[in-house]
Amino acid sequence: MDIIKDPGQIERTSMSIIEQSLPDLKNFPSVERDIVKRVIHTTGDLGCIYLVNISPGAVEAGLDAIRKGFSVLTDVNMLKSGLISGRMDKFGVRSHCLISDPEVVLEARENGLTRAMVAMKRGAAMADNGIIAVGNAPTALFELCRMIRDKEAHPALVVGTPVGFVGAAESKEMLMETGVPYITMPGTRGGSTVAASIVNALLLQA
Repeated sequence: MDIIKDPGQIERTSMSIIEQSLPDLKNFPSVERDIVKRVIHTTGDLGCIYLVNISPGAVEAGLDAIRKGFSVLTDVNMLKSGLISGRMDKFGVRSHCLISDPEVVLEARENGLTRAMVAMKRGAAMADNGIIAVGNAPTALFELCRMIRDKEAHPALVVGTPVGFVGAAESKEMLMETGVPYITMPGTRGGSTVAASIVNALLLQA
């Protein structure tokens, strides 16, 4: 068995296999197709082709935010570390995550909240007109939706793919009712790697 060792060739071959396995991908608009392919590549699940929900105008909003150099806020450091730094540097995009900030930790402990909720409350303004990506914590997405509803947060795009069986599906349903452009994966599936793959697809297309 010949082992492919070049990372670039591995990615190209993977994308080719995905395209060959899913002829329906050709019916997707180009950027949406790339987003879906990267989610499939990240999860190893061809069934994700119809699970990614992209609201009208979401792609355009995300690309515009990136090209204008607005920031990306993430709920957890795993998501932040998965973003393509070289592409962000090209557009002057900065990424932020406050989950480990000592003041966030203290406030969460004192008020009986999750750190993700407090981090979102404190950090959302950093991504005004930018992208907020939530891949792990449903509580962060619940808090963000509340802030959007109360006009305390003004992201151009929300990438919301928290994973799990407690609050994940419900938080994504709430996101889809905010009126803000979104990219999500309804139900229990998702994760930080999925959210990162979506943001990276936008960074590469920008």
